[in-house]
Amino acid sequence: MRYLLAATALAFGVPAVADDQKLPDPAAFAATHAEAISGAINHPSRAEDRARDQYRHPSETLAFFRVAPDMKVGEYAPGGGWYTRVLGHYLGGEGQLVGLYCDPTSGPFDAEAQQRIRAGAAGFPAEAAEFTGLPAEHFSAMTLDAVPGGEAGTFDRILVIRMLHNMMRWNNADSEIKTMRGLLKPGGMLGIVQHRAPEDASADYANGSKGYLRQDDVVGFVEALGFEFVGSSEVNANPRDPANWEDGVWMMPPSLGGDDAMDAQTRDLGESDRMTLLFRKRD
Repeated sequence: MRYLLAATALAFGVPAVADDQKLPDPAAFAATHAEAISGAINHPSRAEDRARDQYRHPSETLAFFRVAPDMKVGEYAPGGGWYTRVLGHYLGGEGQLVGLYCDPTSGPFDAEAQQRIRAGAAGFPAEAAEFTGLPAEHFSAMTLDAVPGGEAGTFDRILVIRMLHNMMRWNNADSEIKTMRGLLKPGGMLGIVQHRAPEDASADYANGSKGYLRQDDVVGFVEALGFEFVGSSEVNANPRDPANWEDGVWMMPPSLGGDDAMDAQTRDLGESDRMTLLFRKRD
């Protein structure tokens, strides 16, 4: 526990970029919820996931996003379940985890792909239950073209983890984030973790096709959709990643999408350099 708190305090030694006075300090927040965070991170179901904790820093990320264990939280594009297992345990007692799947009609998805997206949403509660050992009734999911009545304005947090580049590639980031904004409570917050391009990267490189985006571009884009920028954290930064791979972020672990020579070059670099950004819904 002492390690968790010390690491969190170190990670948050630099103040947020924007005015953050209305939110608790991340280190203090982590201390308040240390037992719940530690219980989720160290749950036996995450035994195979823990190797990635040193790169993805889930405890520090939850603290920076001020995700409390009694909140209603949307996880956008749950995917393989890495964050679902963290959030499922963390929110499984007092809170609520909702899988948010993209609007199948909003991107370059053929009929088969659209059906897979809808099937993913339908199967999320059972999958999350299997991951966590908690009843499926603890979980729910939706596609963003079919938001159930009564869900608007009920979410405390929505998390978009390493997915914004895909939304940019699919040309649906604008509509998806607008829908997420409608789901958030007044003052609810959107947390984004995203592969980060260098500030001087070309627009063609940082358009999502390589997996990397420029941080200033992301901040400006989300602000234009009705959000206030709360601040940024370097908890998921990796200065060893030059973020200029010709074939994109998929050359980095864990994908290791290159040939043997490329994989030998990137294998020990850790995961990608990532921005961690927090936004508040504006009235």
